[in-house]
Amino acid sequence: MVEKAGVPVIWSDDSIIVIDKPAGLLAIPDGYDPAAPHYEPLWIVHRLDRYTSGVMVLARSTSAHRQLNTQFQERQVKKAYLALVVGDPTWERIVVDQPLREDVGRRHRTVVDQQNGKPSVTRLEVLDRFGSYCLIEASPETGRRHQIRAHLSAVGFPIAGDSLYGSKLEILRSDIEHNYPGELQSGEPLLNRPGLHARSIEFEHPLTHKHSLFEAPYPRDIMLILDILRGGARRALS
Repeated sequence: MVEKAGVPVIWSDDSIIVIDKPAGLLAIPDGYDPAAPHYEPLWIVHRLDRYTSGVMVLARSTSAHRQLNTQFQERQVKKAYLALVVGDPTWERIVVDQPLREDVGRRHRTVVDQQNGKPSVTRLEVLDRFGSYCLIEASPETGRRHQIRAHLSAVGFPIAGDSLYGSKLEILRSDIEHNYPGELQSGEPLLNRPGLHARSIEFEHPLTHKHSLFEAPYPRDIMLILDILRGGARRALS
């Protein structure tokens, strides 16, 4: 993996660039490049929320853009996200099939709306449990704005750090480590954004037509929290 303008590039060829988008980077309109301004204009194939990290694909030609758009529209692209959620589900796997309506109210939330929502499906699988927190893999089959965040909130397990959908704004070390000294609660937060990371994406390469899988490693903030949570789980079992 290399970096361009401070953004890790997972893959680059004549048709596409795949980046590991940092949390906080805003995906900007077609014809511009959020990864490296000195490149030629690029076309955004799909977007991630500003504070979601992870794998993101950009097209380097109108032909590649058109072919990838078709794959997204026909639901041929597979995406997997990692979500650190608040709570401990009783299930191991579920499919959330709840229609969503976007841009609702003053806070522009996405909400479940049985009457006016658009069909929306997300597959959820528990990867690891830590008592009051849980690591979940979320695989959206549709592409609604804030879909994973809204669906997880709807089933009672909001993403850690996602105050828009029911969690605390910041996650402190004292929130996840019960024996951490209370007087240190005001320290630097471990997580001050929704704990959501685009882990992988699979599609047919627009030039070679080969099956392509790209992955982005865990970001530092989520990795640190998981290390602390896993350490606590080991101590509880010892």
